[in-house]
Amino acid sequence: MLVKRALPQGIDVSNFQGTQATEGTTFIDPNFSSNYVGAKNAGVIRGAYHFANPDTSSGAVQADFFLAHGGEWSGDGITLPGALDLDLEGTCYGLTAAQMVAWIDELSNTYHSATASSEHLIAFTDVWASCTGNSTAFSSHPLWIVHWATTIGTLPTSWGNTTFWQYAAIGPVPGDQDRFNGDVARL
Repeated sequence: MLVKRALPQGIDVSNFQGTQATEGTTFIDPNFSSNYVGAKNAGVIRGAYHFANPDTSSGAVQADFFLAHGGEWSGDGITLPGALDLDLEGTCYGLTAAQMVAWIDELSNTYHSATASSEHLIAFTDVWASCTGNSTAFSSHPLWIVHWATTIGTLPTSWGNTTFWQYAAIGPVPGDQDRFNGDVARL
């Protein structure tokens, strides 16, 4: 008999999914520390994310800001690598696809140099396609897809699967609803 197991669920405990630490180089979530420590004290695996503002400063500057304000990673078994939120609101911030890819690459290299870990990329499939030209440059990075529906939908071209799926903006608990594509031991 085949038994379908439930995938681990996640919730928003901050502004949006995950635990937002920073945005651009000017915003530090005032609730980040209490949310982050609260998740740890409750035994919840947690991670921080940075909301991208590629039109305000370089990827390196934003990576450094994120790392200085909660984006660091540790191999303690309860801290996920940081995540880069690339919702980009469909505007691409006035950057060409090549400029956007270069910006993400700069942030990624800076983050990886500091943590020896690759950050998760949070993106909508259509926004990824329009803002990066469906770049395959980051296919080794874990993907956190945003698709508010009952099925995961189409992934960006270079990914065969997703690590996390943000599937709803509301649910049984307040905040965005997320699923991990694996079991708890893999987190």
